[in-house]
Amino acid sequence: MGAVAGVGVAAAAMAGVGMRMADAAEGHYAAAAQLSPTRINFAPPPGAPMSFADIFEKVSPAVVSIDVKSKVDPATLRGIPGLPFNLPGQGEDGEENGGEEGGQGGGLPRQQSSGSGFFISADGYLVTNNHVVEGADEIMITLKDGRELPAKLVGRDDGTDLAVLKVEGKGFAFVNFENDAKPRVGDWVITVGNPFGLGGTATAGIVSALSRDINDGPFVDYIQVDAPINRGNSGGPTFDTYGRVIGVNSAIFSPTGGSVGIGFAIPAELADSVSRQLINNGKVTRGYIGATIQNFTPDMGEALGLGGIKAAIVADLTPGGPAAKGGLQRDDIVTAVNGNPVTSSTALTREVAKAPPGGALKLDVLRDGKKQSVSIQSGVRPSAKELAELSSPDAPGATPKGAAPPVVPAQRPVVLGMALAPIDAATKSRLNLEQGVLVETIRADSDAAEQGVKRGAVIVSVNTRKVTTAADVAAAVDAAKKAGRPTVLMGFAVGGSTQFVPVKIPG
Repeated sequence: MGAVAGVGVAAAAMAGVGMRMADAAEGHYAAAAQLSPTRINFAPPPGAPMSFADIFEKVSPAVVSIDVKSKVDPATLRGIPGLPFNLPGQGEDGEENGGEEGGQGGGLPRQQSSGSGFFISADGYLVTNNHVVEGADEIMITLKDGRELPAKLVGRDDGTDLAVLKVEGKGFAFVNFENDAKPRVGDWVITVGNPFGLGGTATAGIVSALSRDINDGPFVDYIQVDAPINRGNSGGPTFDTYGRVIGVNSAIFSPTGGSVGIGFAIPAELADSVSRQLINNGKVTRGYIGATIQNFTPDMGEALGLGGIKAAIVADLTPGGPAAKGGLQRDDIVTAVNGNPVTSSTALTREVAKAPPGGALKLDVLRDGKKQSVSIQSGVRPSAKELAELSSPDAPGATPKGAAPPVVPAQRPVVLGMALAPIDAATKSRLNLEQGVLVETIRADSDAAEQGVKRGAVIVSVNTRKVTTAADVAAAVDAAKKAGRPTVLMGFAVGGSTQFVPVKIPG
């Protein structure tokens, strides 16, 4: 707009210079003819607001700045890159703050950080990010009119990075989540927050993308926006042009630490649901079926003759868990939950999490290439800590601590670059297996090695069929060759469950 206006002014000035030799009336009409197109240039394109000022005036009183103080152990922070907060002595905005208990004062140092939030009710409930208030022992909010009020933590949720605060009082200006009118890519948005501790600040842009997975947990499909978002904007709202909250600012992608036009907001529908649970219960409860799952990729689909589908495959079941009781089986390929398509393990986890404990879940699965339906009664999802204790990060073939490396004999059958042998009783006991085939050696240039398979891995299935000998593996590969399939889907025993790896067939 500024560039266009500048061109218009320049054109009008040149017209005035050119008309100095003409009479006054002629010059007047010539100037008017030049100025008319300039007025048209100031009109915004269809769908664009002339200004965001009315929206800002309407919603900004509901947005607050949040200042947090907490005691931290510096030994747990120093040397770790990419901290969401600065080290003790610095706020999120980078300003030195000292802290009355830091440095020479003894005891634990104080960490100070800043963020944003917004009222969702007139009686003082606010929404912000979990990472803004996590570990806080003192929370102060600053309203647009300059008032500073202490806030208490009502509840927080690690899974979605959301938290709810409460301040005493009534009659606060508040905003509403928009759950019905879904944003579209290209829609205008305005964000309001507290970047670098500066206070109420507005920035504008458009919705850049929807349903972004930023590898920050399975529960959020982020909205990507290009409105400038910086440190301190965390927890602030993203509005549409009607002043409705369509998202909660949570993260940015930045190689520099500052805004590069790639910000991510938690969708309003999810933020509203989580906030209500935190207000009512102080915590969030999610559905759970007790299954270890993995992405089912197009390569895996080609190996099983299913085409290039995307889904989730069951690697293991918790004994006595809801999935096991409902009849779900290892190697089942889940394509939908309650009619909603499943294209990844994350999508499956998200759909299951939506169900209330005790709720009914209908899973559409492919079992031995045939469509089936499995009904499961949802359980209660354990905490992140409890789930971590049940899982194992071992890669296929990783040797457990203290275990002796496998003994390599002179000659073994070789299939897809892997020398195979029977597994001994000790390996069966250690991995809790009934059958399997040991990878004693592997060629470094094989596709299996490139996929991460290592010496000592145990193959338990090929194309979802159990294998007990090297001959079983070879026969399954030969059958895939005859069927014209480019890959085979191998299952490896990892930490008590199965990890599926598509391995290419040479030639």
